[in-house]
Amino acid sequence: MPPSQPAGDPPPKTHREIRSTIFGLMMAMMLAALDQTIVATAMPTIGRDLGDFQNLPWIITAYLIAATAVVPLYGRLADTHGRHVTMLSAICIFVLGSVVSALAPSVATLAVGRAIQGLGGGGLVALAQTIIADVVPPKERGRYQVYIASVFAASGVAGPVLGGFIAEHLHWSAIFWINIPAGAAALFMTNSVLRRMPRVHRRRRMDFAGAGLMVAATTTLLLALNWGGVRLPWSSPVIMALLVTSAMIWLLFVARIRTAAEPLIPHELLRNSVVVLGITSAGLGMGTFMGLTFFVPIYLELVVGLSASQSGIALIPLLVGTVSGAITSGHVMARVRHYKRLPMMGLALSTMALATLTLFPQGLPLWALEIMFAVASFGVGTSFPVTTVAIQNAVLMHMMGSATATMHFFRQLSGALVIAGFGAIVLGSGVVVGRGAGTAVTAGASAGLIASFQWVFFAAACGVALALCAFVMMKELPLRDRVSTGPAPSTAPAAGD
Repeated sequence: MPPSQPAGDPPPKTHREIRSTIFGLMMAMMLAALDQTIVATAMPTIGRDLGDFQNLPWIITAYLIAATAVVPLYGRLADTHGRHVTMLSAICIFVLGSVVSALAPSVATLAVGRAIQGLGGGGLVALAQTIIADVVPPKERGRYQVYIASVFAASGVAGPVLGGFIAEHLHWSAIFWINIPAGAAALFMTNSVLRRMPRVHRRRRMDFAGAGLMVAATTTLLLALNWGGVRLPWSSPVIMALLVTSAMIWLLFVARIRTAAEPLIPHELLRNSVVVLGITSAGLGMGTFMGLTFFVPIYLELVVGLSASQSGIALIPLLVGTVSGAITSGHVMARVRHYKRLPMMGLALSTMALATLTLFPQGLPLWALEIMFAVASFGVGTSFPVTTVAIQNAVLMHMMGSATATMHFFRQLSGALVIAGFGAIVLGSGVVVGRGAGTAVTAGASAGLIASFQWVFFAAACGVALALCAFVMMKELPLRDRVSTGPAPSTAPAAGD
């Protein structure tokens, strides 16, 4: 069927109109971004109040599984039923999950509420970036990444502080109640923005069988990754059964994509080398960054000898570096023809910084460690806006939702895989006792612990190096200077590297 919008390119929007649109979408993005960080510091209080510490990890796991599994489904819905109704539905589902979470009388009910939140929150970031792609030309899209980066920077800093303050001075349920006015504001702002936008979608059949297989495969895999080495040994029958089941369902999903007339992930995306290589590079880069964010504080406490509060402060260069890299790359991208060059240099520097940490896991002064962390995260950060824009630039507008959501899905899934892999290296060394605040090093095992983190940094360096290889192989298509609904730009000649 032909697209629902009229043929031709929509009239270009002014910078003021674009900024107004993005500010409206930032409210929706903030809901999802803040909710991933605000709960962590309140978990001990929640466990005491509900009298259940054993099942507390489900508060995080339930959200992670639900939010990751539904991302491709949102992309497909946005392309088949439109951005407007899909975004508003995601916000409403998220707010519903917040109400269930706030009223939860037990950790089990809270986990259900968090899963509902994840069903809504999983689509907010991907949908917001898809809508931004509808109004901002690829040539200019990088400069607006500063707004997207600021949302995650603010949530990363403010979330843990706000969650701890609410849990200590108010009641932990307020963490979820505040999502109601915030959700109402996001609903109002995004509705007013999306009503003025042209409809960009095609009416197609939904691949419910493919969606079900994707959700089932993702859920079983994430359950295995979250339980393995923590609640159960990796070799336990339960973990092995989950991994085998996930692998079998993934094979069925691949078969479904190959045979379905209109699969959940369109054939055009899988045949597009820019999309495939861009998603590969983005997944490896984001996965490595998420793994480092999770394990560097443990390294700083157990190897460097910092306190918990000191390690939190020492983590700032790692967090700020990636945002700074994304902002820098986004601004440069709008001004140069060969937009791949800066991220290629950034990923190379990141690989060298992580290789340095591999060679010197102990003995470097704290200031040198901070520089290495900043360089590593800055280099990875430079690739994020470029891969996003390059993928969006290589597809038709009616597939923008599927392409963007598929990229976000594999970025999140890669993060879960890398965290599980790093965890297997550290926890599998047998030198760490306990979890969380009770973590300690067994006597005489410091050399083994240092060696385990040496392998973590080596694995991170390999991950970034592979991301660089995929990025180099990705064709550098000329960026469109307008929001085009015409032929796929993948047929255009490459601008060269």
